[in-house]
Amino acid sequence: MKIMIVDDHDGMRRMLRSIVSIGSSEGTEIIECADGEEALIQYAAHQPDMVLMDIQLKAMNGFEVTERIHAIDSQAKIIFVTSHDTPMYRMKARDMRAKGFISKDNLAELDQLLHQP
Repeated sequence: MKIMIVDDHDGMRRMLRSIVSIGSSEGTEIIECADGEEALIQYAAHQPDMVLMDIQLKAMNGFEVTERIHAIDSQAKIIFVTSHDTPMYRMKARDMRAKGFISKDNLAELDQLLHQP
């Protein structure tokens, strides 16, 4: 399984990597990206099975990155992981066919979402 983590904070990427690594089988490949442009390049290069996407990124927000990824791969599985847990953002994520939406204050849900079919 390949999982791409898109977050502009090193500490959050490390935390998400740790959560993913603990809950995943051996051989899981993790790709980290610090911004949207890097995410688009890495998505095209690696075609990950799942993307953990922050919403607030520099230059291009996570919703914009998701739209561009969906233009490349309409079946892309994206879970938004954000500190901006608002009804408006949740609705937008649902409209974008996100696999999930998790608040950074409640990362315990992440493992369950990653392993749902």
